[in-house]
Amino acid sequence: MKSRKRSTSWAKLFERNLKTMTRMASTSTASTRRRASPLVAPSTLAPGGGTWTPGVAMGATGMRRFRIYRPPGIAFGERLPLMVMLHGCGQDANRFALSTKMNQLAARERFLVLYPEQDRIANGQGCWNWFATDNGRAYGEAALIMNAIDQACLLYPGDRTRVAVAGLSAGASMAALLVARHPERFKAVVMHSGIPPGTAHSGLSALGAMHGHRETPPLVAASWPPLLVVHGAADHVVSPQNGRAAARVWAEAADAQAGEVRRVQRGQRHPMQVTDFKRQGRTVATLVAVDRLAHAWSGGAAREPYSDGKGPDASRMAWAFASRQFRS
Repeated sequence: MKSRKRSTSWAKLFERNLKTMTRMASTSTASTRRRASPLVAPSTLAPGGGTWTPGVAMGATGMRRFRIYRPPGIAFGERLPLMVMLHGCGQDANRFALSTKMNQLAARERFLVLYPEQDRIANGQGCWNWFATDNGRAYGEAALIMNAIDQACLLYPGDRTRVAVAGLSAGASMAALLVARHPERFKAVVMHSGIPPGTAHSGLSALGAMHGHRETPPLVAASWPPLLVVHGAADHVVSPQNGRAAARVWAEAADAQAGEVRRVQRGQRHPMQVTDFKRQGRTVATLVAVDRLAHAWSGGAAREPYSDGKGPDASRMAWAFASRQFRS
């Protein structure tokens, strides 16, 4: 009995200390964050009466700030699915949340959204260093993101058995790296305009990969979670070849076969070509190639950078894809 009380006390102390450090880190960088990201109405980032909470994840390689959106009306003891959103270059948590409108979707569908944020000291453009595997920097950043996920499940009502990760551009490539290193932790992964794992190992090779000049090696991914790829056919920043390569190597690793390409158009939005890769009736990967879409989040807020309001809604597609895996 004494041992149980002691462990409970330590857990509570750990949570209090973690919350204190989060508050201190958020306060100490408040002026920097205001300069980096314009002021936004709270109701925009916390729709439906939800909360938009800052936090910080720490590890052996440093620390990274994050934001988490929680929908209103969470009951005591309730655990909600967690969608992890990794921004692209030139973005932060605020801008990515505004662009994708994922918080509005989470308010309706009732799930948590975690936005880890890259530090400009680690990358001047705000890009995740997914490619820096030779020097280990990519793995250090991946570990910090995993710490943020653990923290979200510890301090907020995140369900560790229902976690999906999605990202744009460099965030998409980091999402794939997270799944490559911790496949058992995720139920689904969504790559929007990214480069598949193993295609680059340094900054120079990443530039070649962006232009489609590097081959993606085979993956040992037979037990990895299902992959959704969304890529613009008019993307001149990250070649659409990367989207096709990601779906192909994911499918080949699981011995999945491509089905017929379906042309889909919803209202006046850009049409898309959809290909499912299946093995024994189970979807291993889905490739969505969006016509006329450049390097931007499909269906995002029209006035935000790296966002195309005329595309099919990638946030809805990502959540629908992830929620199917949560139920399987």
